Amino acid sequence: MRIISTVLAVSLMSSVSAQNADTLNILFTGDILLDRGVRQVIEHHGVDHLFSEDIDSVFRSAQLVVGNLECPATKIEAPVFKRFIFRGEPEWLDTLQRHGYTHLNLANNHSIDQGREGLLDTKRNILAAGMVPIGAGENMNEAVQPVLLAEHPRKVWLVASLRLALENYAYLPDKPCVSQEPMDSLLERVNRLRRADSTAVIIVSLHWGGEHTLQPVPSQRLEAHQLIRAGADILVCHHTHTLQTIEEFQGKKIYYSIGNFIFDQPKPLNSKACMVLLRIKEDDLMVETVPVEIRQCVPYLCNKIEHYENISY
Repeated sequence: MRIISTVLAVSLMSSVSAQNADTLNILFTGDILLDRGVRQVIEHHGVDHLFSEDIDSVFRSAQLVVGNLECPATKIEAPVFKRFIFRGEPEWLDTLQRHGYTHLNLANNHSIDQGREGLLDTKRNILAAGMVPIGAGENMNEAVQPVLLAEHPRKVWLVASLRLALENYAYLPDKPCVSQEPMDSLLERVNRLRRADSTAVIIVSLHWGGEHTLQPVPSQRLEAHQLIRAGADILVCHHTHTLQTIEEFQGKKIYYSIGNFIFDQPKPLNSKACMVLLRIKEDDLMVETVPVEIRQCVPYLCNKIEHYENISY
């Protein structure tokens, strides 16, 4: 094992390049909150204010943009008994779509903050806004289904899963829920995709880890390595509200947590993040780390990621 501490500089020029018919660009962003401090920003300045000009430029470089929606977007108010309960307005989703979002991940611990009906209503509202919801359904079997992001220049699958227990919410797989299957089932799901198509790009997005920490625990590393061995090409994960270790294992990138994106946590620990840009060709997959700094709930590009641990095995 070789451990290297490094500083990564990514220029806007290298992150944004001309598209062509043979290349598919897919961009992943971190957590999107539409409540609490972000709600106050929206009420004062509007939803468009959340998108800086440089972020819009990167969004325009991608055909697909995937974000983690860290709250239900619904008019239903049925709060679960827990410490942090969020809810965004469904009409705000239209602006997310207009700025470039195409897919929103719901496999997280806040999508069900307004109950099971609030979750299903959020899914309907995402569809009505012209985007694709990921990781939620009428039951667990529906929620865990991989999403086919694209078929050209080759098939691209996204598998999303919440790896945490839901606070004060029962695990009822026959009821509306988010993707939360056991790890052995998740590994088999990835392996089936790989066996079915050796050329497909398989992306795994997990919601996991200890909040406000900078490194994954050993059990996360074990599971991440198992997923790579099962056939995953890359892991792009979140939940910790921090930018965590970026690891390379068997030539595949593991982003244990890419951090926040549109969020209201002002501490430096929580305001450093990144986006992940995948450039997919028929016979090549390139991955770029795009550093982000969040100021007053709004993400901006920055010149470098100041601290992370890059591990090669």
